[in-house]
Amino acid sequence: MNPTTESNTTEKRSVPWLGVVLAVGLVVVGGFSAWQHSNLVSQQLELKQMGREVASLRESAVQSDREMLETLQALKGEMDSSAKKSAETVAAARAALRRQTNQITARLAKRQEEQTQQAQQLATEINEIKASTEQASTALSAKLTDVTTEVSTVRTDVAATKSDLERTIGDLRRTTGDLGVMSGLIATNSRELTALKELGQRDYYEFTLNKKQKQQRIGDIIMQVKKTDVRRNRFTVEVVADDKRIEKKDKTVNEPVQFYVTSKSRVPYELVINEVRKDTLVGYLSMPKVKMTAQR
Repeated sequence: MNPTTESNTTEKRSVPWLGVVLAVGLVVVGGFSAWQHSNLVSQQLELKQMGREVASLRESAVQSDREMLETLQALKGEMDSSAKKSAETVAAARAALRRQTNQITARLAKRQEEQTQQAQQLATEINEIKASTEQASTALSAKLTDVTTEVSTVRTDVAATKSDLERTIGDLRRTTGDLGVMSGLIATNSRELTALKELGQRDYYEFTLNKKQKQQRIGDIIMQVKKTDVRRNRFTVEVVADDKRIEKKDKTVNEPVQFYVTSKSRVPYELVINEVRKDTLVGYLSMPKVKMTAQR
């Protein structure tokens, strides 16, 4: 077989396969087109769905933006209100602080003024005290001088009084009383009695006893005038001591009239009359200082 015949034969054999291939290609192309069309429809649907979703998202975004804007406006209003309130609060605080500062300043000024016045008053008082002290010191110096002079004078007077007292005591005498007991020193007048009191050896009670008085207490005894004789300077008295009555009759002036008060002392009491008047006796009672304690 020649080549030309083989070639024709081959071409004849290849024609059916080409048709098959073309058919398959057409089918493939048709399928692809159908798939592409279906895919396009699907994409369009997806695009529409995406459009709806985008629209929904836009609407949501717009709503969200609107809500966010409203929220921001509300926040801005609150911030403005807060800022206004804060400004008012700050202004009120500043005003309160200013008032408090003014009050404190006024109080400090008043206190300073009071302290200044007190300091001035204190200075005045100190000056017055200094002046008074100087005056008192001057007066004290003068008074000390006077006192020194007076002390010297008193010392001189005391020395003179002591000398007079010693002379007076030297002039006093002792004598035997009506009980036969040696008496103490006898005073015949008030000056001598004062000297005896200064010695302090016995207790002395001066008296003026009138006959019209039935009884009179002198010291711890009771006395009564019974009789007076002015011309002879004699008298009679009644003495009540230890509940006993003792009558001393016809005694003379400056005579120690003695009697015992046994409940008081073992040393006799002495009654001395210095002057006899009509119905009146003037004298003193002499009592020992040492008394006996009461016996139970």
